[in-house]
Amino acid sequence: MTERLNSAQPYALGLFRVVVGLVFALHGAASVFGILGGAAGTNGGTLDSGTWPGWYAAVIQVVAGTLVTLGLGTRAAAFLASGSMAYAYFKVHAPIGLGPSENGGEPAALFSWAFLLLVFTGSGAFGLDRLFARRSATRSRPATEKTPVAA
Repeated sequence: MTERLNSAQPYALGLFRVVVGLVFALHGAASVFGILGGAAGTNGGTLDSGTWPGWYAAVIQVVAGTLVTLGLGTRAAAFLASGSMAYAYFKVHAPIGLGPSENGGEPAALFSWAFLLLVFTGSGAFGLDRLFARRSATRSRPATEKTPVAA
């Protein structure tokens, strides 16, 4: 049983990455573009462009979430996303109360830890990172190491 689960690990990690990245990107898109109900507290509207920290956080969410969803630059994008959510937790939520359930910071805490996990694990299956890594490895092999083609 353990061997089967271990063999499925890259695929489970890839699906985890896609779901977390997509939810994160959509959350930011709601604030930047006013879709899916818009920004919280704006009755379906958007955040004013350039307002600190909300608008910048939303842009980070859209960009980093999209990159993580695609599996492109996953580790760097996840690092940025994790840091932004840790900042949100400690600057916005923690002053309200000690625990995440008390201060409304569950999403920020969970996103921060989920993205930190992706920093260490990488993109898993289905990511563009793997596709580009495979291509560059094929190009960088010297001609003597390439497998000859049988005629």
